[in-house]
Amino acid sequence: MRKAWAAIACASILAIGVSACSDGESETSAEQAGDGTDTIELAEFPDRPYWGDTHLHTDNSVDAFGFGTRLGPEEALRFARGEEVTATTGAPTQLSRPLDFLVIADHSDALGATRRLYDAPRWYVNWVIGDETVLRWYDMMHESPEQSTRAIGELISAAAEDRVPEAMADPESAAEATKDIWNTQLSILDRYNEPGVFTALAGYEWTAMPNGNNLHRVVMFRDGSDKTRQTVPFPGLQTTAPQLWEYMKGYEEETGGRVLAIPHNPNLSNGLMFQMTMEDGSPMTPEYAALRAWAEPVIEATQIKGDSETHPYLSPNDEMASFGEKGWDFGNLSLSEKTDPSMYAGSYARSALLRGLTLEQQMGVNPYAFGMIGSTDSHTSLATGDEDNFWGKHTGNEQSYTERAMQGQNLGTREGRFGWHYLAGGYAAAWAKGNTRAEIFDAFARREVYATTGPRMTVRVFGGFGFTAADWDGNWVREGYTRGVPMGGELEDQGDAPSFLISAMKDPDGANLDRVQVIKGWLDASGVMQEQVYDVVWSDMDTRGRSGGRVAPVGDTVNRDDATYTNDIGAAELRTTWTDPDYRQGQRAFYYVRVLEIPTPRWTLFDAVRFGVTLSEEAMADAVAQERAYTSPIWLKTQS
Repeated sequence: MRKAWAAIACASILAIGVSACSDGESETSAEQAGDGTDTIELAEFPDRPYWGDTHLHTDNSVDAFGFGTRLGPEEALRFARGEEVTATTGAPTQLSRPLDFLVIADHSDALGATRRLYDAPRWYVNWVIGDETVLRWYDMMHESPEQSTRAIGELISAAAEDRVPEAMADPESAAEATKDIWNTQLSILDRYNEPGVFTALAGYEWTAMPNGNNLHRVVMFRDGSDKTRQTVPFPGLQTTAPQLWEYMKGYEEETGGRVLAIPHNPNLSNGLMFQMTMEDGSPMTPEYAALRAWAEPVIEATQIKGDSETHPYLSPNDEMASFGEKGWDFGNLSLSEKTDPSMYAGSYARSALLRGLTLEQQMGVNPYAFGMIGSTDSHTSLATGDEDNFWGKHTGNEQSYTERAMQGQNLGTREGRFGWHYLAGGYAAAWAKGNTRAEIFDAFARREVYATTGPRMTVRVFGGFGFTAADWDGNWVREGYTRGVPMGGELEDQGDAPSFLISAMKDPDGANLDRVQVIKGWLDASGVMQEQVYDVVWSDMDTRGRSGGRVAPVGDTVNRDDATYTNDIGAAELRTTWTDPDYRQGQRAFYYVRVLEIPTPRWTLFDAVRFGVTLSEEAMADAVAQERAYTSPIWLKTQS
């Protein structure tokens, strides 16, 4: 399989010459090239959430270019910083608010390959590569955007099913191309990185996909180009996650730098992302668990391709569990394998956190003690997460395609998923002392991060013992850090119920809040995994009571005819001090917070109004949703 990827890259490398690309050596200041340490004055404590996207693809990704994307890393960075750019399909676009940080995560395999194939002369592809399938893909890429998308869909399916054509090539030439593109991108990142204003982090996506099951990881570096030039992206095809983690260890040992991996939104892994065993089915070892916990402190819990917090099958008593699962739960990434519900537990965050408690009880190490973030996984170079400004998963799903909500989105290969199944995206929020590479990375490493499905709510949680309502009267942030731990932290069981300071504020430009919930997962006395959702504070608590043990719905002000809503329900801010009423000493547990907005229009409803599109009955029923945030957990550790 790897020969075929190399063939695609080599075709154009030999045709246009590696020297046609920049050698990546541009003049940058020491501050730009480094991690930003000591470049700005830092706050005493993390003082605000910094907003970013850690999973964006540009025209250097083999699939994004094939889908039609013609915007590169520079345009992606300009857009994320708040500048107006022209989308591939021709329209001007701009974020209503800039992001604070960005990771360009182009696929490590065949980096830049489809662009190079596209630029190669046809005679070269025909005579030198001499593979009919590759030549047909080449012709399709030049015929039309629709045919190019179909070609890449075939290529992805072929890679997933291990039937990529075995074209002859020199893998060393492909490696040279990867190094060249990587170094060029590192120079661009250094130019756009501005400590205190905007952070441009180096990264890529490792793309393992056995039988179409998505095991991708985004690899993110703390360092500037003084260290990242000493490595190249690690290939995902025909390698395993432990090999990736060993590569990461090697990088840190050789450079003195820092790196972490973020598992891709796991809902399309067909149960393989969070197994209870080793990859070969043998019992998991403490060494494997420790290596994974070190390498992957955070996972991507929500993005364009659905939401992975939990699933109604796994959490039947959670009335809010059905967000973003439609269209994504019946097959893997390539739809080459159907998903049996028995596999869901290995594909969703909440069940993985529970599995982590079980594995920790068995061998003393928790491989799934992760925090949660959101990202886009956009393949347009445009990091958009807003419902009213959604630019699609790829160029065939940009706003220029007015019927995109009802169009099939299976890359021309299979039926089953449609445009309306896509979410508008997700974002990552990092609590940091300042906006530098070092501070943003360190927030991820200590798991002081949270996920949102797009809105920029401000959510803060501290766990400890003995917090009371009186703590809000003073400097509650200082109290939280000095007497407890923030999201992502760990508490040692002291024989008393843990208490939590929980604060949530609405997105200043968005909808009011419906409620705040605490999700607790634990092992009972028999070692059985349990979960409970607690409504801990909600809007209009004096008049909006419980019915049948559940809080009454907040209401729905969305006008389906013009895609508007009113903010006269819900609350701008919710805060509470909550103590676990079901605490039992010696209980292994985790707690994370979920914040829900009032119902608002999805991008599909905005499209229906903007373009006069008629949504199907099923799509219309899903055209209004309650956007949300998920914090990283706080763990209650036993002393055993």
